[in-house]
Amino acid sequence: MAFTLNVNGTQHAIDAEDDTPLLYVLRDELGLHGARYGCGVGQCGACTVLSNGTPLRSCVVPAASLSERTLTTVEGLRAEDGKPHALLRAFVAEQAGQCAYCIPGMVMTAAALLKHTPRPTEAQIHAALDANLCRCGSHNRIVRAIQRAAEELAR
Repeated sequence: MAFTLNVNGTQHAIDAEDDTPLLYVLRDELGLHGARYGCGVGQCGACTVLSNGTPLRSCVVPAASLSERTLTTVEGLRAEDGKPHALLRAFVAEQAGQCAYCIPGMVMTAAALLKHTPRPTEAQIHAALDANLCRCGSHNRIVRAIQRAAEELAR
């Protein structure tokens, strides 16, 4: 089936089966490797992207069902001036990723949180990230990075 996806502000013509997961289209067809394959059942968060600003587990959603949505991957997360988003800079500054496998999903989930809750409490950050797994145990640094980005964005 042929359909169109708006990914990171660009329209892409896609020729894939109706049930092909978005994750596979992003990685295999568009060469966007930020979203990661973790569990394949939507429970770890490594594959998280934004769909109209809302976190979406790309491993379990058919790409063809998203043709009317605006999708953002970690590669497309930018500040208004085109520079890396404050979250990306904060994750680096706080050394928030040990192995970094989960980081794209954490960043995208945090981006949605900060859009709707510009100054989240630590409890709100923990709640937002509750379904994103980090096997390295970097959660404290990830929380600090999100707090740092929130402070920068508030200025």
